[in-house]
Amino acid sequence: MSAAPEGVRVILLDIEGTTTPIAFVHARLFSYARERLTRYLDAHVADPTVQDVVSRLASERADERETGAPAWRDASADELRASVAAYAHWLMDRDRKSPGLKLLQGVIWEEGYQAGELRGEVFADVPRAIVRWRARGVSVAIYSSGSELAQRRLFESTAAGDLTRSIAGFFDTRVGPKTQPDSYRHIAGSLGEPAGTVLFISDVTAELAAARDAGCATRLCLRPGNVPQPDASQFAAIRSFDELP
Repeated sequence: MSAAPEGVRVILLDIEGTTTPIAFVHARLFSYARERLTRYLDAHVADPTVQDVVSRLASERADERETGAPAWRDASADELRASVAAYAHWLMDRDRKSPGLKLLQGVIWEEGYQAGELRGEVFADVPRAIVRWRARGVSVAIYSSGSELAQRRLFESTAAGDLTRSIAGFFDTRVGPKTQPDSYRHIAGSLGEPAGTVLFISDVTAELAAARDAGCATRLCLRPGNVPQPDASQFAAIRSFDELP
């Protein structure tokens, strides 16, 4: 069993590959959004959230530096919807952490959760660890590239029940990229704690490096199915939250 760092008052958790299997995110959530994306845009084109998605993706496409991105045409409503769908699919093919795409995926998943077609999935050690940490006075928060809405729906619909009641905060990339130290400082400040009291757990070493540079403690999460990280030896690692008493 691994010792937790001294003075930890907040445990900040990544989702994909940390609390939740990568296979669930890619095979279930991403596939669900991909299959329904065009139909959702057609049905909800007038919704304010979809208008926000369109605006964000238009801005991102205008700043796109990678060659081969689909053309953006907005001479008519049909052309605009087709451009949004094509660019969103292109971003998904590259697993881009696009704010516009994440917002769109989130509202599509929201519909799936409400319809009972989706349920959140977490590793078996996650619910009991959250209960254990909270009982010891440690706050638990989530930081993921997925939208805050998508995070909440995942954790409130698990087989272990609604976990959101035990989670102090949900943070997405609106606070900043996960590879920037200032993002972790902002999260710590939002929770009323200095960065030095935060333990960040993730399966991505670039994120851990940013958190460490912000002054946070870190643990590399080595779950089944995670992609090996070339610089994994730079971080203390765990294979289960049970290792952090």
